[in-house]
Amino acid sequence: MSRARNFLMALAAALLAPIAASAVEPSKITPELIAAARKEGKVVVYTSIELQMAEKVAKHFEAAYPGIKVQVERSGSERLFQRLGQEYGSNIRVADVITTSDAAHFVIWKRQGWLAPYLPEDVVLHFPKEQYDPDGTYASWRLSLSVMGYNTKLIKAEDAPKGYRDLLDPKWAGRMVKANPNYSGTALTGVFQISRELGWEFFEKLAGQRVMQVQSSTEPPKKLSLGERAIQVDGNEYVLLQVKREGNPVEIIYAREGTPVIISPSAVLKAAPNPNAARLYQSHMFSRAGQQMLIDSAGMRSYHRQTKVAPDLPALDAIKVLKDDAAAVADEAEKIKERHSRYFRT
Repeated sequence: MSRARNFLMALAAALLAPIAASAVEPSKITPELIAAARKEGKVVVYTSIELQMAEKVAKHFEAAYPGIKVQVERSGSERLFQRLGQEYGSNIRVADVITTSDAAHFVIWKRQGWLAPYLPEDVVLHFPKEQYDPDGTYASWRLSLSVMGYNTKLIKAEDAPKGYRDLLDPKWAGRMVKANPNYSGTALTGVFQISRELGWEFFEKLAGQRVMQVQSSTEPPKKLSLGERAIQVDGNEYVLLQVKREGNPVEIIYAREGTPVIISPSAVLKAAPNPNAARLYQSHMFSRAGQQMLIDSAGMRSYHRQTKVAPDLPALDAIKVLKDDAAAVADEAEKIKERHSRYFRT
């Protein structure tokens, strides 16, 4: 995977001319677009969101637009990055819409000219300008946090760690689980933000704590709920919230040093086999109804100004969060993976 990503980065730098800044008109859902999408009959979505939630999003769209089937292809962000690169390298075009939890992917795909300029009207009207590409090739479909957490049956609230540095206490050795940045975009972005704040020596010391490594950032909350580990170092806030809502003995920790912010963009691919269905799907995902469904069904977070945060989550401005930097992750991704693998021997 490392060689594939390096090749794509080199190709983008060497062969593609810089994309000039241009204004993209916001696009409305029109009867003509709906009719054209129904004629195509389906849309293929590559996504890194948890599978059950991905299927809910698909059904929400299908209920709004009968006659258009959504085909969901779910995998980890880094696997999707690799898959799309391999498909395009072999001149295979399957995906219409792609959304991953590694915003750096979209920086790279835009450089490669793979993304279609398409900006849903709701994005322009109701999203902060910094949450969409000025050329309209992608926008922040969802916002999530990579949180710490603990099993309340195994650890008392007063004894639970309050931040990342607390995890270096010898008493937590062999009791933690974390996701792998070689598979998970959430983990990759989180490792970048934490290492920027605490230094790589933090992860070097953490690796000495015999931390269980899993692939997806959806897995640590499940290990926590089963009691296989007492603490999660990282993992999706929305999955841990779902596990808690199901009555499992887990609790979220927002680290005192700051919690990593994970931006998950979405884009229509320029070579989409079903371009009209792709555009309709993209517009629906960014609509107020589509965004509120993410919040209500899964405890996601949204930049859409007309949505309301889940009642059992704190508002974003009540949490100390770390700053995201997709361009820096795009440039540093392979170094981050290599260093993490060296420390954790994955």
